[in-house]
Formats: sequence, C-alpha cells, structure tokens
Amino acid sequence: MSKPWMMGIALVALVGGIWLIGSRVHEAGLAVREAPQPGYRAPRFSLRNLEGKTLSLSDLQGRAVVLNFWATWCPPCRAEMPAFQRLYARYADQGLMVIGVNATMGDDLAAVLAFRQDYHLTFPILLDETGEVNRSYRVTALPTTFFIDPQGIVRDVVVGGPLSEAAIEARLSTLLPARNR
Repeated sequence: MSKPWMMGIALVALVGGIWLIGSRVHEAGLAVREAPQPGYRAPRFSLRNLEGKTLSLSDLQGRAVVLNFWATWCPPCRAEMPAFQRLYARYADQGLMVIGVNATMGDDLAAVLAFRQDYHLTFPILLDETGEVNRSYRVTALPTTFFIDPQGIVRDVVVGGPLSEAAIEARLSTLLPARNR
C-alpha cells in the first residue's frame, strides 16, 4: 500500500475515534452530550407542577429519577401509575424521584388534577403544556419511561406499557445503591 493511502486510512481512523469518544458518555469525566437514549445525559428541562412551582431536572442531581411521560386518556398509563406510586413511596427516602410528565398539550388540566387525586399520587406531576419536553425526549408513544441515574445519565428507556411493579423495580436496581434496596 502506498504511503498516502496509509496516511489517509490513519487520518480517517483518528477522526472516527475522536468522534466516537466525544459523542459517547464516559464515566471517566469526559464531556457528556445530551440525548434521550441510554448512555447519554438526559436532556435538561424545567416545567411547572400542579401547584404552579417550577421543577428542573438539574434540581434532582444526585438522585435517581424515573421520568414517566403519560396522559389521563392513556389506558396503559392508568394501569402502571399505581406501581410508580408504590415504588416512589418505598424508595423516595433512598434517593429515588419519580416524575410524571403529563402530555398537557393533549390532555385536560381538570382531568390531570382528578387523576392525581383518584390514584393518590404523591410524586411530582409536571405539565408539558407546549409539548416541548415531549419533543426533546422524542416521545412517540405514551407511556414512555426514562430511568436516569444520580449523575443524570439515561440508563434505560421503555416505550409503551404498562410496566409492572417488578419490571420497574428491576430497572431501579441499576440506579439505586445495593445497600438501599
């Protein structure tokens, strides 16, 4: 092989390696890019809750987060909500935060308030009134659930449902320290 070919191949390999390293999450502390997929930092957002207070994902740094996108009219969403509430009650004091992001742009606020009361939900319900966060997380179906570790890295994504309590808890094992389970 000629020298120019070898140098060209080496250059392509070097550029490809740099791109690969720069685009993936590395636990060693390299720059982390945001993307709604496992191995990447969860996209940041701020939304209002039902009480009108703003909650940002960055406020939860250091906590494991289960981010569930849902709507009141979605039967699988309704079916899995009691499991999220039970696990939130069980693990909240151990660093777990469950966040329900309501697809408010296609839902009714009165229905959301009634839903929270009917299901006795105590975890935060955030209102995505414009659909901006749904778009940022590339939500294409409800429910969609993101499992985010205490460093803000997406560890798993489940599109569809309903998720059983056992399925949710199995995914929590990768987010919560072993001593806490």
